[in-house]
Amino acid sequence: MHKNRTNYHHTVFVLLLTFLSWVNIISCSQADVSSPSSDNLTEEKSLQPRFVDVSEIHLPLSSLQGNSMDMEAADLDEDGDLDLVIANEYRPNIILINDGGGNFRDESVARLPQKYFDSEDIAIADFSCDGHIDIIFVSEDNQVNEYYINDGSGFFSDAADRMIVTGTSNATLAADIDEDGDPDLLIGNAGQNRLLVNDGRGNFTDETSSRLPSIEDITQDLELGDVDGDGDLDLLVGNEDQNRLLINKGKGFFEEKVGSLPLRSEREETREGDFGDIDGDGDLDVIFANVDFQSSSSLLNRLLLNDGSGNFTDVSNQIPASQFHTVDADFADIDRDNDLDLLIGNAFGGGVEIWTNDGRGNFADETDQFIPSLPTIDVIDLELLSLNGNRFLYICAFKGADKLLREEED
Repeated sequence: MHKNRTNYHHTVFVLLLTFLSWVNIISCSQADVSSPSSDNLTEEKSLQPRFVDVSEIHLPLSSLQGNSMDMEAADLDEDGDLDLVIANEYRPNIILINDGGGNFRDESVARLPQKYFDSEDIAIADFSCDGHIDIIFVSEDNQVNEYYINDGSGFFSDAADRMIVTGTSNATLAADIDEDGDPDLLIGNAGQNRLLVNDGRGNFTDETSSRLPSIEDITQDLELGDVDGDGDLDLLVGNEDQNRLLINKGKGFFEEKVGSLPLRSEREETREGDFGDIDGDGDLDVIFANVDFQSSSSLLNRLLLNDGSGNFTDVSNQIPASQFHTVDADFADIDRDNDLDLLIGNAFGGGVEIWTNDGRGNFADETDQFIPSLPTIDVIDLELLSLNGNRFLYICAFKGADKLLREEED
């Protein structure tokens, strides 16, 4: 079981509320993953927001009873609103089309080839550089990665012949790695991770050997962000054992910065990492969501503070102690006070937590103030969305129906 989410440099764009500021898509004309995903929306409000369950109103719940491993939002049919793509474990993947009012209908059978793989993660980008959003799913147990090309109206054809690598894959990420204007692809594996370079027409070349260090890990998450302030994107690798930071030496050639991430004496088993400036000093700090069953620590998750040069100090004492098994941790301005809070997703009945930031990087558990009532749920992925001028929290659930919560004001 795995959760990954493609998550990016939060600091610069925290105050943008336009449609494109939060859609996690890479296009050929704007292939910069330093922009945030939809979980980085903010707007000052005087009233305390809270989230209420509107799943039965907005979602086709009968289609969402499997194991949802990842969700990404994009305007697939190019009608001006956001649709949803869901990676489904051991079932066909799902496309939910927005009717324009934030109500979603399942059109997977018509729009997407129906295949049964162990889908774990999604990369969405205009890989073919024709102006339309394409989709890649990576899978774990089946070791089959899916590649689908958009015809321009949100109907997808199989481009499996263009997917040149296989592997036990849990993570993927689209970004303009070589800075040539088109989206390339990173894949996180049990074994050697892969870096595929796009030729500008959606065909990939495996340039792993020249661009990534030769390391055998069990990777669960990949994140890009400029940790050393030199203007290019560095790579954070979340693993089941030792996490790594790979520094971009320019044009997408990476080397490991040994010693930059403080290590623990006991195993972490990270499922998700995220970048965000927690203390307002202009550099990217890190959260690791850890699911480890073996640790005796009450601080399973880890918060790391950047010194501005890509060297990190463990400040995990600044987040709440928790014995939950966390699979997702995302920075987002939940309380709309212009600093980054934390959305926490826990598996095995741990549910959703919201930890608010005091502006200096100290976090407090204020879940009850924001989510007054939510049934026990096994969370895999959390995504904060803006739909029709409202914020929604989408919850990918494991062994149960997904949830959609709408922000309201007390």
